[in-house]
Amino acid sequence: MKFTKSYILLVLLITTLFSNAQTSLLRLNTNINLPKDSIESKILTTSLNNFLTSLQKPNEENKFIFESEKLESFILLDEIKGIEKSEKYKDDAFYKPYLTNILSLSENGYLIQVSYIGMNENIAYLRASFTFIAHRLNNAFVFSSPLVKNTKKWKIKKAGSNTFHYQHTINKNKVKEYNKLVSNFDLKLKSKNKTTDIYCTDNIIELGRLIGVEYKADYNGRTESVWSSYQGDRKLIVYGDSNASFNEFDPHDLWHDRMFRVVSRAKYNKVFDEGCAHLFGGSWGLTWKEIWKMFTERVSSDRKKNWLEEFGKFENFGDSPQKHLRPEYVISALIIKKVEKEQGFDKVLQLITSGPYEKNNENYFKTLEKVTGITKSNFNGEIWKLIDNEK
Repeated sequence: MKFTKSYILLVLLITTLFSNAQTSLLRLNTNINLPKDSIESKILTTSLNNFLTSLQKPNEENKFIFESEKLESFILLDEIKGIEKSEKYKDDAFYKPYLTNILSLSENGYLIQVSYIGMNENIAYLRASFTFIAHRLNNAFVFSSPLVKNTKKWKIKKAGSNTFHYQHTINKNKVKEYNKLVSNFDLKLKSKNKTTDIYCTDNIIELGRLIGVEYKADYNGRTESVWSSYQGDRKLIVYGDSNASFNEFDPHDLWHDRMFRVVSRAKYNKVFDEGCAHLFGGSWGLTWKEIWKMFTERVSSDRKKNWLEEFGKFENFGDSPQKHLRPEYVISALIIKKVEKEQGFDKVLQLITSGPYEKNNENYFKTLEKVTGITKSNFNGEIWKLIDNEK
């Protein structure tokens, strides 16, 4: 395979001379096949160097990104940020970008491969290898992820504001279910015109190669992941978790996704939001009814509990540390259920935006009292009422 060969060539790179100006970030191998036109070659390498240097800035400020594929490129840029740093060697610029391959494309551009390599005691350490598409724009080049190019022949399924990209088959029932929940959540949140592009793959290797991550040491041994990026009202999600046909999704995570598209993290209260996610989407594959049953059997069966004293301990009543369940989230779900029924979801949103978690839960209780009249002094009794009414 051509990428495998390029990795083998990395060993040779450390024994060759590199031609780069003192101010240049990019290292050029003297044996690499640059464009024959020296002016074209200079423009390409200078643009690439500027692009890599601009990675230190927020994505929106990088002027060397191909305009029509910004969102598709942001997901790749997020994987590159900070890649040059080494905690082991305490060096913020340990890994250097080496140009390892240039391939001319028929669309007036180039496929570019860059590898980040660090040297210590004559040993080369490969941190990552990335692929970009270089697009000619006037007297410079701009760059993009190869995602659009790599999925050019894929199939597309549209459902509401969601567009699914897949290679062979798609689970239409799951697509319908997903779209229904998106519509339901967005209606609660009064969220409009939020579009999502979803790409479906089987594993993290396929995911990475689609967007241009050929290799990244951070993911050694890892098989699955889901990556995403935002731009305005548009979001891109790439599934790499045995989901090439979109046979499953997590309603709990979907709630968080839709919520964060209207709520800033500066105002976000995790405990109230988790209450919503549990109530509307369950958790760890369990439905709200199943979680509630476990809560009544394992937690609220002890009538001596004082919920104010217990609140903030976040003890796990789930089946394992990995699939944890917290009493605070269930209690918050009960509060949210009552508030939505009696006052509408605008008041629930007031709870969710009550500010970040604090050790003494002041934001939580201050807003809770304002919205519901429940105070610390009557909290225990009011929670027991909600538990008994739920039964």
